[in-house]
Amino acid sequence: MNTDIRILVVDDEAVTRECLVSYFKEEGYNVFSAETAEQAEAVLSSRSIDVVLLDIRLPGKDGLTLTRELRVHSEVGIILVTGRQDEVDRLIGLECGADEYVTKPFNPREILARTKNLVRRVRHCHSHKPTDALPHTFKTFERWKLNLDRRQLIDENQIEIQLTEGEFQLLNVLMLNSGKVMSRELILDQIRNREWVPSDRTVDVLIGRLRRKLYDDPANPKTILTVHGAGYLFTPKPADLP
Repeated sequence: MNTDIRILVVDDEAVTRECLVSYFKEEGYNVFSAETAEQAEAVLSSRSIDVVLLDIRLPGKDGLTLTRELRVHSEVGIILVTGRQDEVDRLIGLECGADEYVTKPFNPREILARTKNLVRRVRHCHSHKPTDALPHTFKTFERWKLNLDRRQLIDENQIEIQLTEGEFQLLNVLMLNSGKVMSRELILDQIRNREWVPSDRTVDVLIGRLRRKLYDDPANPKTILTVHGAGYLFTPKPADLP
């Protein structure tokens, strides 16, 4: 049973919302629902939510704005639910910090599988996050330290930059394969439990987000290079911090 797992469904379409709520309840989840971003914020302020299933197109404040605002202070899992025509919005959603997306019309089993995987990752992160009194695990490269327990980059001035789950997974994959050209397909296989399609630009979006956080000039990157026609190359040689 999944009664300790809390899901929030945010969709202004009653049919879609009730379908998702009913499906997850049948699977044993503790499910909350909201029709607007404002209602969702009220739930999030009073409940500890594991994953938000969030429609992009909401009345008033839209799902992209809510995603961006949540990522400022929250590590809740976010799965965007979009229409097939919303390719640009999906990419913007990933840039804002969403972890996953599914398109309408959707297969409830697909959403369930993605939700299970995301809950597992979110809870693993929380359960392995030590208190400040306990030692942390770090890797270093160039002027950066990566706190593996808190998913944080720390620069030479001790400024901390929080990574999303997707950014953290991608950086780990790149660091583990430092000096090797990684294709988009191979990266997707290692950071996401999903089938990839040739038009999937998830990796490109995450690369862009990482470059910004690493101050790696996208016009002339030095840390994460684009190898045209092949993929991406992480140039530094990471090391464990003693």
